[in-house]
Amino acid sequence: MSAVDAVRRDRSSGAPADAGCGEGPGALSLEALRVPPELSARVPAEQRGSGRDDVRLLVTRGTEVSHHAFRELPGQVRAGDVLVVNTSATLPAAVNGRVGGERVVVHFSTRGEDGRWAVELRAPGGSGATGPRPGGPAGAVVRLPGGRELVLEEPMGGVLSAGNALPTTRSRRAPGHTPALAPGGTEAGAVGRGTVEAGATEVGAVEGGTVEAGATEVGAVEGGTVEAGAWARGAVDRGPVGAGPASGARLWWARVPEGVPGLLRRYGRPIRYAYTERDQPLSAYQTVFAVAAPDGSGSAEMPSAARPFTAALVAELVSRGVQFAPLSLDTGVASGEAHEPPYPERFSVPPTTAWLVNAARAAGGRVIAVGTTAVRALESAVDAAGVVRPVSGWTDLVVTPRRGVRVVDGLLTGLHEPEASHLLMLEAVAGREALRRGYEAALERRYLWHEFGDVHLLLPDEERNAPDCSSNAR
Repeated sequence: MSAVDAVRRDRSSGAPADAGCGEGPGALSLEALRVPPELSARVPAEQRGSGRDDVRLLVTRGTEVSHHAFRELPGQVRAGDVLVVNTSATLPAAVNGRVGGERVVVHFSTRGEDGRWAVELRAPGGSGATGPRPGGPAGAVVRLPGGRELVLEEPMGGVLSAGNALPTTRSRRAPGHTPALAPGGTEAGAVGRGTVEAGATEVGAVEGGTVEAGATEVGAVEGGTVEAGAWARGAVDRGPVGAGPASGARLWWARVPEGVPGLLRRYGRPIRYAYTERDQPLSAYQTVFAVAAPDGSGSAEMPSAARPFTAALVAELVSRGVQFAPLSLDTGVASGEAHEPPYPERFSVPPTTAWLVNAARAAGGRVIAVGTTAVRALESAVDAAGVVRPVSGWTDLVVTPRRGVRVVDGLLTGLHEPEASHLLMLEAVAGREALRRGYEAALERRYLWHEFGDVHLLLPDEERNAPDCSSNAR
């Protein structure tokens, strides 16, 4: 099911966003929006302007839209607000390889708990970018630089086969690791660092360190095993990630040589998409918040919403009473062609961040996520009472308008393709009408899209307590 179909499904089943508000006569729907190719940001902001923060800031406050420079962000937030940032560092995750006589580019996506990696094989393009290529077959050997090889084993399953991170047997532990996060975050009973976090009462009683079972929003947890339903309440098929039969699935689990982080450091480069003009150094894909992990893990793609931040801007925000709360979520390889929903990703919400967010909410401050990855991680750590708990593990939570958000008040993010599944999350945060108005304004003012482009701040309209549809008649 496409993201557009999922939006329609959510709204037809009672999505709360913009309840009671239609789009009005003559209004252009999100599905009808088209982003012309010239609005794709082809190079980083510092190569077309005066610095990383030399991008534009679209602000949607309720359904009111305003236009700013990103350097004016301190004037859009207030003392007591908390900006939640993803500290996952970007990996040089693209490596050249060969399958027989065929040249390929291997995108290293996600490391599973059993040591395997989910990888995508891409066809090299003449401009240095890559194009889609059918995955597989099982048993295919990919020769890598330095005399190393990887072997494709099986397509990456839909919800719960994240390298056995989320067990598929009744064992309480996946091979060689402590229990991982149950899908859907704490709603399904979040298991992190060997414990079951609060929120398990939504699905049953916590007994002896396990969640004893009921159906959850995304599945059932029973005896330490996750028996998952489809993502987003049946909106997404559980088959292999990528279109087509298993043999053509996009992402495959591969047995890889020891020392993949070292392989990437020596031979890898950042993943690049066709709309960009040329290869960029890894530094262009790191944010000011990036922290290198001791084990070499990180994100296959940059958590790009934070890219415009500079040390000077962070210092100014802190001086005005805005706080920063770090977490990490290691992003996998997205599909620019298929616009697939997100699959399970490893994340961590530390105790300090849980405390900061809970304290800010109690004091009337707003929780503003910097990027969709921060939303996914933080919402995966919220219990049934709306309290953020420290947790580490895996999440397969997909935030949709029907599910809604429970702790995030606002979102700073890039501009996404109208077909992208990310728009479901944006609609959950801001509402469909606010999103439509913002994107119409972005197209009219010729904002730039994608990771090197402009950014969008979605904030609640705090002066209104109920939907106001009077603007539909304009």
